[in-house]
Amino acid sequence: MRRPKRSLAPVALGAAALFAATTLTACGDDSGGDPDTLKVSFKQSMDNNVKVMDNFLADMKKQFEKDNPGKKVELVPIKAPDAEYYTKLQQMLRSPKTAPDLVYEDTFLINSDITSGYLEPLDKYLDKWPDWDKFIDTAKAAAKAENGKTYGVPDGTDTRGLWYSKAVFKKAGLPEDWQPKTWDEILDAARTIKAKVPGVTPLNVYTGKPGGEQSTMQGFEMLLYGTGEDPMYDKGQKKWVQGSQGFKDSLQFVETVYKDKLGPEVSDALDPNFGPTVRGELLPKEKLGINLDGSWLPQDWNEGAGHEWPTWSKELGLAAMPTQNGEAPGKVSMSGGWTWAIPSKAANKDLAFEFIKTMQTKENAQNWYISNSGIAVREDVAEDPEYVKAQPGLKFFTDLVEFTHYRPAYPAYPKVSVAIQEAMESVTTGDASVDEAASTYDEELASVTDNAVVKK
Repeated sequence: MRRPKRSLAPVALGAAALFAATTLTACGDDSGGDPDTLKVSFKQSMDNNVKVMDNFLADMKKQFEKDNPGKKVELVPIKAPDAEYYTKLQQMLRSPKTAPDLVYEDTFLINSDITSGYLEPLDKYLDKWPDWDKFIDTAKAAAKAENGKTYGVPDGTDTRGLWYSKAVFKKAGLPEDWQPKTWDEILDAARTIKAKVPGVTPLNVYTGKPGGEQSTMQGFEMLLYGTGEDPMYDKGQKKWVQGSQGFKDSLQFVETVYKDKLGPEVSDALDPNFGPTVRGELLPKEKLGINLDGSWLPQDWNEGAGHEWPTWSKELGLAAMPTQNGEAPGKVSMSGGWTWAIPSKAANKDLAFEFIKTMQTKENAQNWYISNSGIAVREDVAEDPEYVKAQPGLKFFTDLVEFTHYRPAYPAYPKVSVAIQEAMESVTTGDASVDEAASTYDEELASVTDNAVVKK
């Protein structure tokens, strides 16, 4: 997910034509779609300077045109913050008249869309595709429904940790090789920066509904999953967790960041476009001390990516997020990722899978992982020395996979995520105490999961 980010923003749709093979068979339905035209919908960055996905798909377009003359592909970028992208995409998927043939799906949403009947199972294609055996099992599982069928092809995964400015740390008298062991050590460093380096935001933790899943996953879950085993969903009982101390402690951390003025101004933190500001301005300009964020940040800083910063690896340090009090295993991370999925109401399903195969050759997948600062989900790429040494920080974030967790990818999760964002926002703004916010969350959790809850 990334992307890793919310007030209403205009959705801009664009199109680019691309020719593909006459030998490919289009699978039509009552949409009236042109059997020779494939529509591919994807999330376009809110930052106009960042064209990583656009450039990759442009390259895929050229390849597909060269190899398969005769068909046409229409690229349909959706330019919107994450939460609105999901809403727009679901609106498109409901009707054969508006459904694209191929869509870019966040793994957190895919099971909800499967349950709604929006996506087509891909097993009949995957069973005949030799490259599918090269994908790691955890990545395959991210797009698998409870019925055992697979509904998406992952294009990478990610992990999360702490980014920090070495220049800011030096001014604050903090160690250049900073590796905190507890939450308190993170807050202590932030307080030191606040006291010794005026004009700098000490610590960024994404929060609130405007941040959407960015707030939930980069912010809250990086805390919550450091408080104990299965803190959000009890797999044994197949129920969502209510009333946990870990949930309250995580809210307390968020409240402390904003109440003690260790984080951004609340108005900035609740800006739906704060993520691009962090990556494009605050970190490069030494205006932020510590940033709890994802492995994909360098995609914005690579050559030609929009905010070129060739020296970032010398100016930023990386640290693993610790568990709350240093409990084993000592580190915590969250992993997600995105998939390419075929809508159930798509007009050209066979053609769509052929385009997936083009994007997911070893060479093309490797180029995507590197340009997108992603973590490989193909074993043959992960083992390639050229991939491993392609970018600073890649080994650090890949090593965090050992400590990572995955969101409970069940149909109720998107609504649970919104309830978390609301709880975060209420303590961020001071509209509710930690206890009040946690109590409201427990009530909402019971409501959105049909009371499939267990108290811990």
